Amino acid sequence: MSNLDLKDYETIRVTPEASGFGAVVEGIDLSRPLAEPVRQEMLRAWAEHAVLSFPRQALSLEALEAATLQFGPFGADPFIKPMDGHPNVLELRREPDEKATNFGAGWHSDWSFQPEPPAATLLHAQVVPPVGGDTLFADCAEAYDALSPVMKDLLAPLRAVHSASRAYGTQGVFARETEKRTMQIVVSPEADKTHAHPLVRTHPVSGRKALFVSPVYTVGIEGMTPEESQAILGFLFKHMTQDAFIFRHRWAKDTLLIWDNRRTVHFAEGGYDGHLRVMHRTTVAGEVPV
Repeated sequence: MSNLDLKDYETIRVTPEASGFGAVVEGIDLSRPLAEPVRQEMLRAWAEHAVLSFPRQALSLEALEAATLQFGPFGADPFIKPMDGHPNVLELRREPDEKATNFGAGWHSDWSFQPEPPAATLLHAQVVPPVGGDTLFADCAEAYDALSPVMKDLLAPLRAVHSASRAYGTQGVFARETEKRTMQIVVSPEADKTHAHPLVRTHPVSGRKALFVSPVYTVGIEGMTPEESQAILGFLFKHMTQDAFIFRHRWAKDTLLIWDNRRTVHFAEGGYDGHLRVMHRTTVAGEVPV
């Protein structure tokens, strides 16, 4: 739980959730370059709370790109066609008549199958439907802390195998999809490749340990049979997505949200059939997990 309060920040206002996981940041205008003291306090709040919400941020695409670079260089976004003229921005658009499953409907840490998965994802709300569309986050650091010492010792040397195959592979969900989808998904044999990371990773800023697995992108554990892997991963997936570890974000137009992929997994809820929903997304490059 966070031990920070509003008085700890001199240039911004930070209002944490009761658990300390997730916070609202105000007193900042991300459409303009930030003074370094403001940027440093923003980064400190992000390291502390993992998910930051910045309300009332009317950002152009150029301003969103500039805001992203306040957190670090752009990450690589495979398997989804970016916006014309903005190679680092994805438009997550779902038209009112679409019947395909809403994008992101499964617990995951963005692009965890990459050798250097992104540190952060930013999502800016353009059109928010009147119902549904919440984004849920699970705190994988708190979930790790809640494990028994025996389980922590068991997990410590393990390496989880990540792959985009279930979603973007040649036999994945999007390859088999028959419903119309506005977003342009790129199905590729590249998605069938695998990459292993420590099952428990250490955050490079806070030093906290967190579970680094997800039902969407984790396909096994190195050196284990599928049955053995599933026994451990199935337990962890259920454990880390308990209500006690979850923060629910409810969207409003012009809200900018940033989350830490090194500590969290997230899930995009549907429930807005018949309504337009438009979000703009960027990612911040990360490092090799350790």
